Amino acid sequence: MTTTSSLLDLAPVVPVVVLDDPERAVPLARALVDGGLPLIEVTLRTTTALEAVRRITDEVPDAVVGVGTVRTPLHVKESVAAGAQFLVSPGATPSLLDAMDDSGLPYLPGVATIAEMLAVAERGVREMKFFPAEAAGGRPFLSAVAGPLPDLRFCPTGGITSGSAPAWLALGNVGCVGGSWLTPADAVVTGDWDRVRTLAADAAALRPPAAAPDIARDIAPDIAPDIAPDTAPASDTAPAPGHEPVPAAAPAYNVAPPPAHGGAPAHSVAESWSGRRGRRAELR
Repeated sequence: MTTTSSLLDLAPVVPVVVLDDPERAVPLARALVDGGLPLIEVTLRTTTALEAVRRITDEVPDAVVGVGTVRTPLHVKESVAAGAQFLVSPGATPSLLDAMDDSGLPYLPGVATIAEMLAVAERGVREMKFFPAEAAGGRPFLSAVAGPLPDLRFCPTGGITSGSAPAWLALGNVGCVGGSWLTPADAVVTGDWDRVRTLAADAAALRPPAAAPDIARDIAPDIAPDIAPDTAPASDTAPAPGHEPVPAAAPAYNVAPPPAHGGAPAHSVAESWSGRRGRRAELR
């Protein structure tokens, strides 16, 4: 069975959420999902973040909620226990990468330099968070990286706005961007969910609907037909010299190194989602 396994393809923009009051978590998540953004990153920047994740996981089934600002193996364990469906880190140390691998969840490790990208890629990871995006070189840097590292894809986060997001998304090695502009602090405090919903809808429109993945297939692969990847109608017309197509890169899986490197077979996002409640109960 083939399933879409990439976090980067679920939405053009990932809301990066900071919550001081867990009571705001559920209505905020519903506004984002209703606006067309199912992927939500709740950052570990407040003491109430994990409680917010628990509530969203339990009460907003259409949301795909992850934990961001994951910095230690303990953060990984706590995030899994809270019901996280994916993990995002600002950087990547060997022990943190080990813990995220072992969690069984999809994850986006943070990188800011080519050396960091290579170190993470050695583990079989092909999708990463580029952070802090604007301060670390911006679009010129990430565009230049595509040449020597053509198999890597990124979710740039840090300093990106509604105005700059389209230019970031135009880069070939960018799958989505992360941004906090979708959840303005004053809108969250006052409960202005219509404003949040409108901002989410505007962000969701940055990617044409035809390019959006089948999210239902990701969540419930057992009821979806098998779809063969990387197949396209054959052309009877030979390409002009010098314009031969570049072979498509193999799909990336960010859960464990591929078997060739001694790791367990990679899991899909759907597999990780389907088992999250069991792991949460086990770790409580």
